[in-house]
Amino acid sequence: MSAINWQQEVENRKEALLEDTKKLLQIKSVLDEENSTEAAPLGEGVKEALDFMLKLGEKDGFTPKNVGNLAGHLEFGQGDEIVGILCHVDVVPEGDGWSSDPYGAEIRDGKLYARGAIDDKGPTMAAYYAMKIVKELGLPLNKRVRMIIGTDEESDWRCVEHYFKHEEMPVMGFAPDADFPIIYAEKGISDFDLVQGTVEIQEKDFQVEVLSFQSGRRYNMVPDFARAALGVQYESIEIIQKYTGFLSQYELKGKYYIDNGELILETEGVSAHGMEPDHGKNAGLYLAEFLTQLKLDSRADQFLKFVSTYFWEDSRGKKLGIDYKDDITGDLTINVGKLVYTQAEGGRLGLNLRYPVTNKMEETKHRLESILKEENVSIENFTDSKPHHVEEDDFLIQTLKKVYEEQTGKGAELLSIGGGTYARSLKSGVAFGPLFPGREDVAHQKDEHIYIEDMLKAAAIYAQAIYELAK
Repeated sequence: MSAINWQQEVENRKEALLEDTKKLLQIKSVLDEENSTEAAPLGEGVKEALDFMLKLGEKDGFTPKNVGNLAGHLEFGQGDEIVGILCHVDVVPEGDGWSSDPYGAEIRDGKLYARGAIDDKGPTMAAYYAMKIVKELGLPLNKRVRMIIGTDEESDWRCVEHYFKHEEMPVMGFAPDADFPIIYAEKGISDFDLVQGTVEIQEKDFQVEVLSFQSGRRYNMVPDFARAALGVQYESIEIIQKYTGFLSQYELKGKYYIDNGELILETEGVSAHGMEPDHGKNAGLYLAEFLTQLKLDSRADQFLKFVSTYFWEDSRGKKLGIDYKDDITGDLTINVGKLVYTQAEGGRLGLNLRYPVTNKMEETKHRLESILKEENVSIENFTDSKPHHVEEDDFLIQTLKKVYEEQTGKGAELLSIGGGTYARSLKSGVAFGPLFPGREDVAHQKDEHIYIEDMLKAAAIYAQAIYELAK
């Protein structure tokens, strides 16, 4: 058999690949539990994106399967073992400040712009076309190839949990949902809430009452907006002057206004993926820090001072005494993804903690609890996804290294990340692309995009990888 020019095979299908990618990107597949139904447990948009992939696969001759309306797969080939390609079609909320419609799938300057372009619809379609190429070339395979499509990757992973309760586990596989060359280690990820206990109200000489405070919707995103409603006992002008000074000191945008006698303060930050909070500006933490400079009512004062003491300008858990790092995956990180306060309920933080592969979460949690006890704060809704690490001599890694180096002419160094991909669902699973070295990671940010040439190149790499792993 003569050598296959994988890149040419992709070029031959370029127009169709772009057209299908745009259609998928135009579906607003954001989690919507408020409007869930039995047919669409995570909302209509998410289900529409899943159905789109399953219908496309069926049309192209793959065997489709819907698994409980939460996940699905497309399969071809034969053999006892399965090579898995783990993708997801849900996206994080679009956020504000886009230069074009976040679901418009516009092409400008060789880039395709949309929420999900790089995370994870563009890569999903690149991997889909890679499967299609291997199938259409009629190459002999000894394993089945299965694209597993998740719909809840950006939240609670209910899709893969449900999927693997009901379906076979692939012997190996990759998730096209991170960086090239190869990600062989992923940090552990723990989400939990810190909840303020009841506070004896001490009527002291306060000048400002915090009526409500709201920032952030997701554990794994740095919040780019925060809002506080204040009851002020005297003229608001002094607070407003302090606030505008604070905004300019930290080079932030924000606004203030009076609404029904309440002073409203709004702060704009910069959103980023929660795996590296320092890449963003946490609007909630900035606004909380500002409020601690005022004479607040006792309950709000206690909560916001707690936030300031342990989280302001510290994304590494040093102030909490839980900082940790190792050579494989680097630093432990903490993202304050949600910050909420009401007079009736008190304060609550939603944290996303990512910890190195050699770190023991049980010990970290124990240390955390002893500090929190003194602060009248408790942990609720604790979840923990253990770290993931595949050895370098594994067949999967050696094969992907060879493919990457042949296709790019560059060395395939092994990387570790703070993000969590579906690869951790498999014993032998790695994240593999689509972001090439040197490209900016714009996942979860406004104007998210993928370079079209990168998407085509990734598809060629994936096609050869699928063939080499399954032959």
